[in-house]
Amino acid sequence: MNTIEQYIRDVQDFPKEGIQFKDITTLLQDPKGINDCLTNLLNLLEDKKIDKVVGMESRGFFFGTLLAQKLNAGFVPVRKPGKLPYKSISESYELEYGTDNLEIHIDSIKKGEKVLVHDDVLATGGTAEAVKKLVERLGGEIVQFNFIMQLDFLNGKEKLKGYNVQSVLNY
Repeated sequence: MNTIEQYIRDVQDFPKEGIQFKDITTLLQDPKGINDCLTNLLNLLEDKKIDKVVGMESRGFFFGTLLAQKLNAGFVPVRKPGKLPYKSISESYELEYGTDNLEIHIDSIKKGEKVLVHDDVLATGGTAEAVKKLVERLGGEIVQFNFIMQLDFLNGKEKLKGYNVQSVLNY
């Protein structure tokens, strides 16, 4: 068992019936858990050059900002509609329990910048696919997708074919 797995809590029927949610708030409550998780995420990168770390709302912000700091890179939040204060572009996506939209500032990524996309969980891949489209519309080059955990049975990695997709834990 990976050392961070002990910090992940399963919550049945959240956010709706039939979903078993992987909760990282228990991981965030423990300094050793945070450090172990960050170390594992950094190890997935194998010294790749990163200019920007893109974190997906909202759980992707926690480790996304830490990764950016350790990599001496900028951090770019991708948010739900109406949450960013400046001009943005939008992309819709489907997730295992509905549909939504994501936005990114139009000036957050410059053409040719090397981008790491980070989130806590890769499930169906809809969110990650939407972020991929946003980053590439701005001219960013995705170096890698990084996740704390991947739910293999939902086949989210299929939506990211041709990209380097890494996760600390696989379920």
